[in-house]
Amino acid sequence: MSTVAPFVRVLDAPPVLARLYPRAVTSRPDPSADPTRTALEQRGVRVDADRLAAYDRVCGFPLRDDLPPTFPHILGFGAQMALMVTEPFPFRLVGLVHVRQRIEQSRPLRLGEELTVRASAAPVRSHRSGAVVDLVAEVGTGDGEPVWRGVSTYLARGASAPAGAVADDAVDLPMPDAGQPALWRVPADTGRRYAGVSGDVNPIHLSTASARLLGFKRAIAHGMWTAARSLATLDARLPQALTVDVQFAKPLLLGSTVQHVAARDGDGWRTAVRGRGGIPHVVTRVLPG
Repeated sequence: MSTVAPFVRVLDAPPVLARLYPRAVTSRPDPSADPTRTALEQRGVRVDADRLAAYDRVCGFPLRDDLPPTFPHILGFGAQMALMVTEPFPFRLVGLVHVRQRIEQSRPLRLGEELTVRASAAPVRSHRSGAVVDLVAEVGTGDGEPVWRGVSTYLARGASAPAGAVADDAVDLPMPDAGQPALWRVPADTGRRYAGVSGDVNPIHLSTASARLLGFKRAIAHGMWTAARSLATLDARLPQALTVDVQFAKPLLLGSTVQHVAARDGDGWRTAVRGRGGIPHVVTRVLPG
């Protein structure tokens, strides 16, 4: 893999995910491609107030001018997808599984700030089930202050990592100590509502019919909606500067009833969304700083 700084391509406009997904179906991966060679950057980004309010409502955050810690993910998501579809990339986007998410925030971003958003990729790592790659989104202010960083880890099942690739060393996040669980009913239209504010129109989230085409018996929740909804329950208790680790486990079928548990863990928190029999869908760990 290359160790030189990536070439930065500045985007004239945000990528349109509804156009990228059809291309992802027909695009061919290049197993020899180095995903670290190119980064995509958007400048002069401003958050739309109506979009932020809609996101807050869908995910359960209170309405205010501070961006929730999960919101910047959707600012970089389009560029991450474009990196995997429009640039040489070793895996097909269709079939990749979002297995982990890490968020590092030095302070909340605020509505009205002019932002720069950059998407890049880390070297491919070997994994017991195939290969994994990190897609990195960085969001800072227009004057160069780095504020938010998200690392999305995707698994390509059955794929091979390049010779000499390091092994993925991630370990499972422990479940929170059992507290009194809250019951959530996840409406069947949650996927369409979250797609409307995030732009993530992956068919597996939109309807039973479209999900069945891709092997699911019903539409499944976006993992980042589930993580955001879990963090929203802690909203007033979340530190301004924080690190969030998220592990995505069993897909959450829309129309299901699930349990949410949260427990203190030293200075931080652990949360989990779990289904029948206590099987986890999403597990999170929140730490200050």
